[in-house]
Amino acid sequence: MLRVVYQAANLRAGKLSDWQESRGLVEIRVAKGTKAKQFIPSLNETLRDFLKNAQWYQLWEGEIVSADHPENPLCVVYEVSPFRPAPLIEIREKKARVVLYVSPTATIDEIAPVLNTSIEEFLAGGQWFQLWHGEIVTMDSPDSLAA
Repeated sequence: MLRVVYQAANLRAGKLSDWQESRGLVEIRVAKGTKAKQFIPSLNETLRDFLKNAQWYQLWEGEIVSADHPENPLCVVYEVSPFRPAPLIEIREKKARVVLYVSPTATIDEIAPVLNTSIEEFLAGGQWFQLWHGEIVTMDSPDSLAA
């Protein structure tokens, strides 16, 4: 099973986001109490670092897309929602690009629980996998082996 879990966390001074990975799991921590406009630049940099260093892939219409894809490098970005009224989170996906729109006024503390549920549903679509030490981990991988 694949999971991406966001947490509002106490991070060291000046740090707004970070990540860590294990089998079937990515944990992304964002500084408690920060609003979207505050954490989005840092979170986008964190996600670029994650995609550059981890081995997660999108399966798009039979094609495997990665961060080092020569024509369409995989990218995941956060943006302030253009929608009015803005939902806490809105996820849009296309080949090589996932955009997560977040409410400009909500804090990560409010967004994280909704975001985690939304990402769980998003990953359940079966379009993503992780290559973990030579093993392909998908949403169908046994829970007993996943993180």
